[in-house]
Amino acid sequence: MVKIRLKRKGRKKKPLYRIVVIEDNKQRDGRSIEDIGTYNPHTEPSTITVKEARVGHWLSVGAQPSNTVSRLLASVGIGDYTPTQSDNQRIAKKDRKND
Repeated sequence: MVKIRLKRKGRKKKPLYRIVVIEDNKQRDGRSIEDIGTYNPHTEPSTITVKEARVGHWLSVGAQPSNTVSRLLASVGIGDYTPTQSDNQRIAKKDRKND
């Protein structure tokens, strides 16, 4: 399966990210199929650059964006973001109801 996710670049304590199309069984910083954008969280506001045509192509082919990438794409105006929580995540202690 093909995923759209972040690849970490930059130096220690100053990460920069590339938005890449990659097989889901590859390492985080492994060989990617295509670079389709960048994300810099250190600027104010955060800088996001995306090749919109290529993102549209990969989404139409069936690539699945990660939660973070789908949030970033929604902030640029591509697609929509609905927060999801996996079944194996626990409920935070402050959010638990005391019986």
